[in-house]
Amino acid sequence: MTDKPEVSAVEAMAVNRRFWEEAVAVHVRSDFYDVDGFRAGRCTLTDIERRELGDVSGLSLLHLQCHFGLDTLSLARRGAVVTGVDFSSAAVEQARRLSDETGLKGRFVQANIYDLPGPLAETFDLVYTAWGVLGWLADIERWGEIVAAMLRPGGRFYIAELHPSVHWFDDTSTPDAPLQVAYDYLGTGQPELYDEPGSYADPSADMDNTAEYFFRYSLSGVVTALASAGLKIDFLHEHDTICWPALPALERGDDRMWRMPDGRPRIPLSFSLSAGKPA
Repeated sequence: MTDKPEVSAVEAMAVNRRFWEEAVAVHVRSDFYDVDGFRAGRCTLTDIERRELGDVSGLSLLHLQCHFGLDTLSLARRGAVVTGVDFSSAAVEQARRLSDETGLKGRFVQANIYDLPGPLAETFDLVYTAWGVLGWLADIERWGEIVAAMLRPGGRFYIAELHPSVHWFDDTSTPDAPLQVAYDYLGTGQPELYDEPGSYADPSADMDNTAEYFFRYSLSGVVTALASAGLKIDFLHEHDTICWPALPALERGDDRMWRMPDGRPRIPLSFSLSAGKPA
């Protein structure tokens, strides 16, 4: 994390958009995303999502912060009628290209999440978002309101995400080092600047726009935002696995998920939550 004078949420999100516009090309060719595997039929959803989402066939589904559409189109493969939203024009363009290449039907809309429902006049059976999404949100309470607004009565919201407690720990240590608390769980309420080479999908990538602003939220803050918007929490699950190496000590299993090595204490690495909109 880099120290820098405070910036507004609007300024921070403009910096983030520049990062994501450039990162799309890096991510499409990265081993991390394995786009060729997806084209060949690989489902990019984790076992957690497949198990907890259940049968989505025939459901109208809105994917918030969809990046370039791999999870969106994986849900289309499972029978959902999908719409993906992302604020990056490069991401939306690539998602549309993948939809055409694979024959998987999907509608992709370029929009800032905080402009919704603006470009979308309808509501959905299922609103979905997952993996590395909350840290880019400038206003968690408004996010909860938007999620609720995009659901039809009786609809459901689902999220799978990095557990906020992971942000406590030093992520620059060696794999065999004990976990050390290095960061404030609650944060300062201000966006935090990170500026490191490349991208999480390819740290060696030569990128011009590497600065990113991160917004820190507690698990209680996420739950409260959704409950305050009128949604009923159906479940909140914590998991000892995650789909990327968020900490140096983690090891990858045969299920492509990362976890603490055998013999070391397990910690919550991710969470999933489902909430319904009353009918």
